[in-house]
Amino acid sequence: MGLIIGLMSDSHGSLKWFKKAYNLLKDTDLIIHAGDILYHGPRNPLPDEYKPKELSEFINTIPEEKIIFVKGNCDSNVDQMVIKHDISKRFKTVDIDPFALGIIHGDQFKNDSEMFKFMDEFDIDILIHGHYHVKKAVSSNNKIIISPGSVSLPKDGTKSAGILTIEKFNVAVEFFDLSSGELLVRKSFKLVK
Repeated sequence: MGLIIGLMSDSHGSLKWFKKAYNLLKDTDLIIHAGDILYHGPRNPLPDEYKPKELSEFINTIPEEKIIFVKGNCDSNVDQMVIKHDISKRFKTVDIDPFALGIIHGDQFKNDSEMFKFMDEFDIDILIHGHYHVKKAVSSNNKIIISPGSVSLPKDGTKSAGILTIEKFNVAVEFFDLSSGELLVRKSFKLVK
């Protein structure tokens, strides 16, 4: 079996929905959170069970080697003071032989074309992002962009998280409805290296 990575983003301080996503993803090899962890932001309503202090305490129980965070546009330096995991970086990379996986919140980009250009510049094969609160998995020119949607404030109607499976050159992405646990969609890609 290949590497299995849990994907979540945009929890915006919701303890309930972060926990639901974590429970779905906890048996994966690694979990990636693509930013906007604790604060709901001035443009968003308060999510269900908005408890940023309790969420930070829960996050701190997760082993540091189990989860990777990037900083979103709603994350602040104060958030780093209460979370033991590194959330200071806007962009991180993970080497998954033979691929380079990038993690970024995504507010820097207007569209997929800009993301694919960024991937070319930084030699990234798979880019995980958040920010738009909409789940997607798209491919172009041997590159894949994935957004797991939002665990707490979806703009596509479904609170969601994802599972990314990488097995040699085969990449599969599954998106799950956090309310029901139901598989929403599965997409498969083949990358050539």
